[in-house]
Amino acid sequence: MGKERMKLEKRTLYIRVPMELDHHSADAICRRADELVQAKDVREIVFDFSETEFCDSSGIGMLMGRYKMMQALGGTVRAVRVGQRVERILVLSGVRKLIPVEEMRGGAK
Repeated sequence: MGKERMKLEKRTLYIRVPMELDHHSADAICRRADELVQAKDVREIVFDFSETEFCDSSGIGMLMGRYKMMQALGGTVRAVRVGQRVERILVLSGVRKLIPVEEMRGGAK
């Protein structure tokens, strides 16, 4: 996962999710995001799904793992620019009940 897909602004980590959120990309996001959260005292993670067309169980696991980590640290996670296909996956998996999905507000684009 290239650094260009992650941007840190103050204590918010913006992650631009790739077109396919599968085992390979989910592992890369986990590793890099976890490093940044620990090193930079991140308090919010914003997942930008504007490019994402596919998400499998590995992607769901990555989202849930980051959600649980941020909960333990007193932080938050949210998703923005979620297309219909990914929205359906988030609803069916139960992730939508835990991670708010909203339009982008301020910050990185």
